[in-house]
Amino acid sequence: MRIFMNALAGAALLALTACAAGAGAPPAPATPAGAPVFWQGFADHPHGYLKPGQAPNAAVLLPPPPAAGSLREQADIESYRATRTLEGSDRWRQAAADNEIETPSAPRIFNEALGVAFEPERMPTLTLLLARMLGDLETIQTPAKTGYFRPRPFVSEPAPTCFPPEPWLVRSGSYPSGHAALGWAWALTLAELAPDRADAILARGLAYGDSRAICGVHYPSDVEAGRLVGAVIVARLKAEPEFQRDFARARQELEAQRTAAGRPKLD
Repeated sequence: MRIFMNALAGAALLALTACAAGAGAPPAPATPAGAPVFWQGFADHPHGYLKPGQAPNAAVLLPPPPAAGSLREQADIESYRATRTLEGSDRWRQAAADNEIETPSAPRIFNEALGVAFEPERMPTLTLLLARMLGDLETIQTPAKTGYFRPRPFVSEPAPTCFPPEPWLVRSGSYPSGHAALGWAWALTLAELAPDRADAILARGLAYGDSRAICGVHYPSDVEAGRLVGAVIVARLKAEPEFQRDFARARQELEAQRTAAGRPKLD
């Protein structure tokens, strides 16, 4: 996952109605009046809810990655080699699609699981909440990624991956998996917002993380460690009043979207 903390550190938290070009800039002509305007990328991406001093440290809470020559490392390598045989399959193509992690579009991976379309314009608070969780992930996981700097599978043993790796991916540590962490954190959050869809949502969050091992950009142990980080993110954010406020608003937005789609309103 792209390391964008430098960009986040230099960007002020944008309100949903602020344009990436600046608060004083006129809105783009194609934007309907009153419609939320979202960030354009990492440079103007919203910050997380937690300040660095408040956030858990993955380098402290996670065990080290599997030791060289250990049985667990051997299992990781065997899994990497075995999943290369999936090249060209439907699961391979799904794993490639799951490379998307940037908001506001990435949460659409949960459309089928939620039973309604994730439309950022109709759910701006939920969109912002999920985006800010991405910012918190970077704060929490970066010490472990940079401290352990485990080489990625395709770097240690070149073989096909489900998408062409960009240069930054080679320079980013494999442990833990940021995609697996965020996918699980999002799944836990959405499952609480739509408990009647929890099974499907959680299954999709797990599959999103598994896609990283299928792609060959993470080992299974990276994915498992990422899910621990994802659970830590959610547990820590539940103590944040600002997160809880946004969570309550996000629930209302999702209920309205479900009602509009003919889904029963949540109790």
